[in-house]
Amino acid sequence: MPARSLPSRSGNVLAGMVLPGRRRFRNPLGPSEEEVRANLAGEASADAAHAIHEATTREVEPDDTEVDHVDVPLDLTAAAFFDVDNTMVQGASIIHFARGLAARKYLKTSDLVDFAWKQVKFRVTGKESSDDVATGRERALSFVAGRSTAELAQLGEEIYDEVIADKIWPGTRALAQMHLDAGQQVWLVTATPVELAQVIAKRLGLTGALGTVAESEDGVFTGRLVGDILHGLGKAHAVRALAVREGLSLDRCTAYSDSYNDVPMLSLVGTAVAVNPDTDLRELAKNRGWEIRDFRTGRKAAKIGVPTALALGAVGGAVGALAARRREQQM
Repeated sequence: MPARSLPSRSGNVLAGMVLPGRRRFRNPLGPSEEEVRANLAGEASADAAHAIHEATTREVEPDDTEVDHVDVPLDLTAAAFFDVDNTMVQGASIIHFARGLAARKYLKTSDLVDFAWKQVKFRVTGKESSDDVATGRERALSFVAGRSTAELAQLGEEIYDEVIADKIWPGTRALAQMHLDAGQQVWLVTATPVELAQVIAKRLGLTGALGTVAESEDGVFTGRLVGDILHGLGKAHAVRALAVREGLSLDRCTAYSDSYNDVPMLSLVGTAVAVNPDTDLRELAKNRGWEIRDFRTGRKAAKIGVPTALALGAVGGAVGALAARRREQQM
């Protein structure tokens, strides 16, 4: 079967990149098509996130007249990565978004029910069937095809305020704020479209978001994904690629998730934290000695505490700041 080329696009993926044709058997000498697509999805997500972060940083110039403003000392090589669904947001963010779309007549009620059913199956079994993933991808792409990226972002803003804002886990939000207060970057990592993920990150005051990238040309969606939906290996690729672009040390980074499917991402960083974990992740976390945080009851939600990596990072940052201050005094 001949190789097929990924259509040219504006933005983050190299035009004309060749993907191998569909294979029935894994080639032991090279990556499978699924792995190639996951890598493409991760690279595209990291490119988009880094570009938006750079643009946002340039827009927010420091005001020299604010003499009373005290900046948080930056911890430039450490960051925190948060999964979204059932980790930062109660339930599936894409379902919340679909509800908002259905209310605006963008989706049929039958589509919403089918969407929700697939999410229930995924939460119960912890696995996604290839048919469910393919169907969900096709429906999502058929919805965005021909629409502007600005329209999707605007819908995301509206639906976040109406539905998602009240679904944020206070305990997880507090953990994210601890990293921000320590001068670290905080990123969301999700299969949700990057435009919607960026809305959630912006509303929460986080650094940015890694999400699924849909191809666009001149600000209009083509109806094709760049690589694949960002999940599993794709998330790990995205985090690794972003770390390179942002100069992060993965050993000093922390990742949070509720799902066993995010083990590739959790295993990539120095500190992994299972938040509201499913059964498989809870068992693995116990075996590997990972921290576990469960905010699904009021009693447990009150026990936030400071993650090990963050506590150590804060100590290191304080020592560095003290040393710098002493050097200034001696000059």
